[in-house]
Amino acid sequence: MRTPVVVIGAGQAGLAMSRHLTARAIDHVVLERGEVANSWRTERWDSLRLLTPNWMSRLPGHHYSGPDPDGFMTKDETVGFIEGFGRSFDAPVRSHVRVERVSARSPGFDVVTDRGTWSCDVVVAATGASSEPKLPPVAAEIPSRVRQLTALRYKNPGQIGQGEVLVVGASASGTQIADELRRNGRSVTIAVGDHVRLPRMYRGRDIYWWLDTVGRLDERYDEIDDLNRARRLPSLQLVGTPEHRSLDLNSLAASGVRTVGKLMRIAGAKAQFSGALANLVANADLKQNRLLNLIDEFVLERGLGAGISEPTRPAPTILGEIPTEIDIARFETIIWATGHRPSFSWLDPSLLDHRGRISHDGGVCATPGLYLLGLPFLRRRKSSLIDGADGDAADLVGHLHAHLDQRCRV
Repeated sequence: MRTPVVVIGAGQAGLAMSRHLTARAIDHVVLERGEVANSWRTERWDSLRLLTPNWMSRLPGHHYSGPDPDGFMTKDETVGFIEGFGRSFDAPVRSHVRVERVSARSPGFDVVTDRGTWSCDVVVAATGASSEPKLPPVAAEIPSRVRQLTALRYKNPGQIGQGEVLVVGASASGTQIADELRRNGRSVTIAVGDHVRLPRMYRGRDIYWWLDTVGRLDERYDEIDDLNRARRLPSLQLVGTPEHRSLDLNSLAASGVRTVGKLMRIAGAKAQFSGALANLVANADLKQNRLLNLIDEFVLERGLGAGISEPTRPAPTILGEIPTEIDIARFETIIWATGHRPSFSWLDPSLLDHRGRISHDGGVCATPGLYLLGLPFLRRRKSSLIDGADGDAADLVGHLHAHLDQRCRV
C-alpha cells in the first residue's frame, strides 16, 4: 500500500494533522491501534473530567458549542467531541491497526502493521505522551502482597479494597485519585514530590482563562531558556468539577488525606519518605504567587477592573506532622501517579539518537520526513492540551508540505 503521508494515532493531535493535510489536499491515512480517541476511552478513570474549561476545547474548524462553556467535559464527552471532529471532515482513519515497525528506506519509510505494510514519504507520530507509566525504581522493592496499580489502570474506587491506599505522586492525576478515594471512604496517604499549585478560580475567572489571556499558554518552545525543564514540569494540581473547586494539599488534608514526602525506598518493613517536603511546598507556593502577581499586574496595566474581582490569594500550604517512615504493611494498595512517557518502541533504532531517543526541533525530527505531535511543550506551552493541537499541526504541516514538494522535484 502506498500513500504520501502516514499519521500514527487518531487522538486530537493526529486528527488535527489530518484536518490540515485534508485542507491542503495531501493524501494520507491515519492509523489507530483502537478506536478514535483510544487513550481517552481506555486509559482514563471513570470520573475524569478535562482540566480545561469547555470553551478551550478548540480544534481546526471544530469547537465546543454546548450550553456550559465554563464547565468541564467528562471522559465520555471528550471522546464524543474528538469523534465528532473526525467525522466533520471524514478523516481517513483505519481503526484497529497496530503499528509494529517504522523503518527508513531510500526514499521515505516503510510502516509495518498487523494489517500490512504502507510505504510513504512522511510519517507523523501523534501517539501522545502517555503511552506507558513512568515508574520509579522503588516500585520494584514493594512487597508482593501489596497490590500495585498505575494511574493508567485505575478506573474507580470499586477496584480498591477497604485497606489503606498510598497514592504516589501529587500532580493532577494523583491529587484527583486521592480525593476520589477519600470521598469514597478509603484511608489515603499521598506521597508528594515536585508539584505545581494553582487555584481553580482567581479574581472571578478560571485559572486557564488567565493563562490564556496573559499569553502564557502560547509561549513558544524557542522562547524558553530551559526547554527541557519546561517539558518535564508536572501537570497542574487542578480538578474540573461543576463547583469549580480548587484541589491542593490543603483541601486534601482537610478531607482527611495524610501527606508525606516523596517515596524514596523500602527498608525492611518500612517505607521511607523524603524529608524535603516543606521545601517543595514552599517553592510551589512561591511560584503560585509569582503567577498571581503577573495576573494582577496584567489587570492593572490593561485596565481590566470592570468585571474582575478583587484579588484573594489562596492560603499558604499548611503541613502538619510529616512522618518520614511508615510500616509498609499498613498499605493494601499503592497507586502510582508518577507520570507517563511516550513510547516509540516501533521505531527502527536507526531513527533514534545514541541515547535511544528521537532527536527533534519542535516536532521536526532529525530524520527528514519524520514528525512528532502531541508531546508536552512541543511547540507551545499548551501543546499537550486539546487546544494546542491545531497550532502545532498548522506549523508542522507547512514544513511537511515543503518536504513533499522537494521530494517531488528530486
